Amino acid sequence: MLPGPSRSVMAAKPQKPQANPGTEHREKRGPDAPPPIKDSQFARQAPANLDRVSLPDVKVDVEELTRLYRQMQLIRRVEEEAARAYAQGKIGGFLHLYIGQESVGVGAAAALRPGDYVVGTYRDHGLAIAKGMSARAVMAELFGKVTGCSKGLGGSMHLFDAPNGMLGGYGIVGGHIPLAVGCAFASKYRGDGRVTLCFFGEGSVTIGSFHEALSLAALWRLPIVFVCENNEYAMGTPLARTLSVEDVSQKALAYGMPRDRFFARDVLEVKQRLGEAIERARETSEPTLVEVRTYRFRGHSMSDPGKYRTSDEIEAQKKLDPMLRARAQLELLGKTAEQLSALDAEIEEEVQDAVRFAAESEEPGPELLEPMTYVGPFAR
Repeated sequence: MLPGPSRSVMAAKPQKPQANPGTEHREKRGPDAPPPIKDSQFARQAPANLDRVSLPDVKVDVEELTRLYRQMQLIRRVEEEAARAYAQGKIGGFLHLYIGQESVGVGAAAALRPGDYVVGTYRDHGLAIAKGMSARAVMAELFGKVTGCSKGLGGSMHLFDAPNGMLGGYGIVGGHIPLAVGCAFASKYRGDGRVTLCFFGEGSVTIGSFHEALSLAALWRLPIVFVCENNEYAMGTPLARTLSVEDVSQKALAYGMPRDRFFARDVLEVKQRLGEAIERARETSEPTLVEVRTYRFRGHSMSDPGKYRTSDEIEAQKKLDPMLRARAQLELLGKTAEQLSALDAEIEEEVQDAVRFAAESEEPGPELLEPMTYVGPFAR
């Protein structure tokens, strides 16, 4: 029988984390900053009333906000049509939707330069569009057609677009984080000035590769930003049942790394906060861990009935929809209902065109499958 813990261990009190050098700009935000949010309150704040929405405390350019709103709405509609096509049997395999989380990918991409890299998870459709991939290329790939971004051979979880710096979605939880560190290492080695943005869910932070990647990134001072999209449920398991400390950003303390933590309820704030970490990586080659609290309105995947949460919880979170907030902000800035309706119609036309394009495109044939499967003496 293994010996039990000593009395001194049982009586030990948790140590308060020490302040992390280089993070004072977030951990000490001045007298006007709101008080820190306790973990038990962090994920369950009262829904905001979008009728009383205000503009963020940053300079707002109406054209920029319009562009960001358009991207979020485009992602939302692409995902909704993808769900419809999946139900009709036109899309096979797995399908993980980004509905509800659009402000994270769109805000992050807005803070990047065109040459910067993005490495994501299997929930990658929104990131790909935010990084510049067309709705046609995304939808055709989901349909398994040769006109897709990966010629129909990657599917939903493996969108890839090298010219736009979208270096793939990956299906192995946490397995892609060291690959993103490798991208950042290559950028530093070449001195090309690029920053890598690595996206993952809170389910990845208990995986060994997460810690190995952060350790090396901090040790070698690599230009990378680790973005944890914490949507509260690792597949179908509530956050409190998977993490002993719900504040994911505290993981940075073990590696002497700057950190940040905030809600993704305003796309402009997402751009601002992630932009600070991106510029730090670019100017000082210092990595940052950022926990962005968000919420997915659909199940983990299309096969998930979502019985681990109530309809009341989902409806309360929908009242916080960052896309609706962006639309309300545009109205405050003078956009008329007619202008917004025209924008929505333009987006709808683009989405329906993508669906038609995917449906009418050809499937990859043997002439493509053979050289993509075999190489060398076994290739024909």
